Amino acid sequence: MKKNMGNTDRIIRVLIAIVVIALYFSNLIAGTVGIVLLALAGIFVLTSLISFCPLYTIFGINTCKKR
Repeated sequence: MKKNMGNTDRIIRVLIAIVVIALYFSNLIAGTVGIVLLALAGIFVLTSLISFCPLYTIFGINTCKKR
């Protein structure tokens, strides 16, 4: 897999995931919406760790700096 996510994109995704996780465990979001957002936060963390987003490939987006 070729990296297609830049550092700024990765940081933003991790911050969003942290906020969603904090809201879920403080019971501010719950139910089906909470579970869906928690799954999305997990995907954000995973894609940030590997610096690759499959949707970016489909849409031809690349936020990684060219070398």
